[in-house]
Amino acid sequence: MFVDECQVHLKAGDGGAGAVSFRREAHVALGGPDGGDGGKGGDIWLVADHNVASLLAFRDHPHRQASSGTHGRGGKRHGRAGPDLEVPVPAGTVVKDLQGRALADLAEAGARWLAARGGRGGRGNARFLSNARRAPRFAEQGELGEELWLNLELRLMADVALVGFPNSGKSTLISRISAAKPKVASYPFTTLEPHLGVVRAEGGDFVVADVPGLVPGASEGRGLGHRFLRHIERARVLLFLADMGEDAGLSPAEQVRILEVELGSYQPELLQRPRLVVGSRSDLLGATRAGQAGFTPVSAVTGEGVGWLVGQLSEMVSTARSAQPRPRRYVLHRPAPAGVVVERTADGTLLVKGREAERAVALSDLTDAGALAYAQARLRRLGVDRALVKAGAKEGDRVRVGPFEFEWGPG
Repeated sequence: MFVDECQVHLKAGDGGAGAVSFRREAHVALGGPDGGDGGKGGDIWLVADHNVASLLAFRDHPHRQASSGTHGRGGKRHGRAGPDLEVPVPAGTVVKDLQGRALADLAEAGARWLAARGGRGGRGNARFLSNARRAPRFAEQGELGEELWLNLELRLMADVALVGFPNSGKSTLISRISAAKPKVASYPFTTLEPHLGVVRAEGGDFVVADVPGLVPGASEGRGLGHRFLRHIERARVLLFLADMGEDAGLSPAEQVRILEVELGSYQPELLQRPRLVVGSRSDLLGATRAGQAGFTPVSAVTGEGVGWLVGQLSEMVSTARSAQPRPRRYVLHRPAPAGVVVERTADGTLLVKGREAERAVALSDLTDAGALAYAQARLRRLGVDRALVKAGAKEGDRVRVGPFEFEWGPG
């Protein structure tokens, strides 16, 4: 089954906690801190794979989770990092957040995008040794890995897209010129999902996409128009099929006009693509009507014009490939925000957001005076005090950084 839309839930690995440990050996007086660091959690990468044809693997099993890092131990033994998880998706997959904003476009096989970042491992108490802290009794907790839902949309990667009304002979044509075997029947909307076929030609092989038929209003979503139209976006060449059959209802010229309107309304750039217009199903009325309409007659049933059509498409695809720049391995639309951000919640609490600020208070024991002093100093260096003042913090306001909450006061 072909699936071109789905949601995926990603949970990157958590970082391991740092250890609180002191060297305790015979004949070694005043052994210092020797707690090891926790291991980093595994990242999750989305990887475009040419062996994956659709998003079917996510329909019933949308959850993907990376391994967590292990905890540090005494003797400065660090925890093991969790391995990264690579999630294969089809080439041409567009990644969006739940609000519909594009995050990344994996347009080529081999493209990789870091979708969920694993949590950093916590530092052991050996890392906090200084002249002022000779015996630190605290360590950092491991950072939680990112967890999020994403929308995935597949836009087929094809050289030629067949564009036409329902029941205009697209499926019959692709089955004639390639080894693709879509369902063929004499009623509209026989094709409910796109099909790809590889066409062998003297000028080189090329890929043809049989896209479900368009209807007037497709650009506004009628007849699942948006789901169908997006598979045309990446095609280098468009092949318009004007139905010459007596049951077509509309004249061939009117069909082409409506198709142009729908493509232009959906994405005006599509009208600038190289295109070829032919009269399909010409065997039903002969070549006379096709010739009068100004379109070359083609019949996938009798084979009329099929050889000429393949040759024309091969030349157009070769020209389009040479003129079109090679796609980038991936397009990053929205880089991750950095720094410290302060927001006031509905209950008046000032919420401090920022990876570094949250890590500054992720200590094992904030009731320890040394740990609390360290956290306060690190927040000050990160500019959290200035950000709170700028956000309008007043004496007595509650401030929350990660799980740590305190009362704001001057100094």
